[in-house]
Amino acid sequence: MTCRIDRRWTKQGLLLYISGRLSSEDLEIVRGELDERRVFAIELSEVELVDREAVRLLAGIEAEGVELRGCAAYIREWITNERTNF
Repeated sequence: MTCRIDRRWTKQGLLLYISGRLSSEDLEIVRGELDERRVFAIELSEVELVDREAVRLLAGIEAEGVELRGCAAYIREWITNERTNF
């Protein structure tokens, strides 16, 4: 399964829903969404697999104040570990 990104506008801004597999090949699309729009949160409950580059991006996004919702436990732990390395 590839990565799918859906967008939903709310009063707070843009909420991204990411599902499937998030890998380094998909990161330019995610970065583009972050650069062009006011993203306040990313829903990750449907993400099944991530690679190291995706985790690094997610850790950086979270450090900048974007809320990461619904992370699988292994993804949350990996992000937390990456953030301690910033």
